[in-house]
Amino acid sequence: MISALNRLVDLVEEHLTEELDVNGLARTLGTTEYHLRRMFSSLAGMPLSEYVRRRRMTLAAADVVRGRDDLLSIAVRHGYGSTEAFGRAFRAVHGAGPGDVRRDGGPLRTQPQLRFRLTVEGSNPMHTRIVDRPAFRLVGHAARVPLIHHGINPHIQRHITALPMEEHVRLKGLGDAEPGGLLQVCDDLDPDGTEGSELTYLHGVALSPDTPAPDDLDAIEVPAGRWAVFRTSGPHPQVLQETWAATATEWFPSNPWRLRPGPSIVAVLDRADDFSTATCELWLPVEPA
Repeated sequence: MISALNRLVDLVEEHLTEELDVNGLARTLGTTEYHLRRMFSSLAGMPLSEYVRRRRMTLAAADVVRGRDDLLSIAVRHGYGSTEAFGRAFRAVHGAGPGDVRRDGGPLRTQPQLRFRLTVEGSNPMHTRIVDRPAFRLVGHAARVPLIHHGINPHIQRHITALPMEEHVRLKGLGDAEPGGLLQVCDDLDPDGTEGSELTYLHGVALSPDTPAPDDLDAIEVPAGRWAVFRTSGPHPQVLQETWAATATEWFPSNPWRLRPGPSIVAVLDRADDFSTATCELWLPVEPA
């Protein structure tokens, strides 16, 4: 995976002024666009699209400062059809317009070319199992919420606390498939993992395909497939979020699996009364790499 990401960075540089065909690049690298975007954003700390924009504007800034060409020529060279569109993109990266930078020589926010390296980590073993699951259905109460990488997501918290206690009891009684118990489900995630992007959050349970679901509940149909299941225990949600991040930095680069599209599921196996600590299972849909 590390070599594939470095090849991706090289291809970005070779086609920096062109529309990037990420799906075609992924096929060239022997993986999928979904997995490539998820791994890039997790390891780089930014979406692939943001990295491309920063690199384009880094090179464009050099042209602007040199002052050899007019701004329209520079805009066209870097893939923009007008000085207005170029100026908006330039200002978003550098914090100043190209005219100001040409006059003053700055400010400039340079994005170096990325290079991914495998570091020796993983001194703490990750408790993982690979599970084959037939098709099942996730049912419960769904809401669209923004993605937040660190800490408790207040939008999800409000969604859960708005449900009356008897509804939690009813849901728990409905579940008849693995993963068991009340589940925290994230679906329709942006493959780039952009913070603030919307996802579907479902608070519910897993049902076998032939179990009827009440009409008042939302449902997500999950096809048959394999899952990597990571067990976590400790302060919540910190340990869970750290494990989620470590799947990208440690587990996927060293195991012959890749993410496939599908919901991410957290099953809470045990927790303190105030939810300050918890033992959980993180279920991620995977396929052979």
